[in-house]
Amino acid sequence: MQSSSVFVPDVSVILPCAGSATRFSAPYSKELHCLAPGVTVLDRSLEAVVELTKSGLNVRLVVVFGPHKMDTVKYLARYAETFQMVFVYQNESSEPDLDGAIRCALPMTRGPVALVLPDIVVSGGDSAGSLLAALRDTEVTGWGVVAAEERDPSVLRQMGALAVVDEDGALTVGAATDKPADPAAYNAYWGMVAAAEKEAHRLPDVVGKGVDSPLAGAAAHLVADIVNYNTPAG
Repeated sequence: MQSSSVFVPDVSVILPCAGSATRFSAPYSKELHCLAPGVTVLDRSLEAVVELTKSGLNVRLVVVFGPHKMDTVKYLARYAETFQMVFVYQNESSEPDLDGAIRCALPMTRGPVALVLPDIVVSGGDSAGSLLAALRDTEVTGWGVVAAEERDPSVLRQMGALAVVDEDGALTVGAATDKPADPAAYNAYWGMVAAAEKEAHRLPDVVGKGVDSPLAGAAAHLVADIVNYNTPAG
């Protein structure tokens, strides 16, 4: 692996790990919840990012953390030989919430940028290469999303909702908003987002409140399922 002084990534991935996730109600960070022996939610959420390195890309993982996430920082040491990792502290007083975490990370990114959430897991036979496909989409449309179909209004109200349309065999996002009060017009939600380098400054608007989503017109890559582990199953 190249030294950090000369490492130039082909793609950057923002991993926001600073959230408190009070709804999770566990004594450890939600992304460290064990799904199988030696496998956590975080490991599953990073599978598509690992696939980027297997395709030959140099990946910079920009991890946003807070003072209560030292367990996650320590856990990520297992990926030291897989990615170049950069850690950015989020000051909640000046840059609060998820959009603030993304803004903290952006100065450390180079090349096209993907947003991967540590408590969101994509699954299905096509999931491993889904992020790579979304990044390739950005070369044409500027934006790509990994999404799953969903019609349940209660689910769509809690997620980044999308109206995915089929235009001559190509799936695109007709409209997008985060956690809509009225989800009737939406039929999917995103699990990962990719942006071309020149569009990456708008990534905070993907999860921002009271702003137009930049995802309208994005290419959509559908996977079988996307699971949100922010709230454990009851």
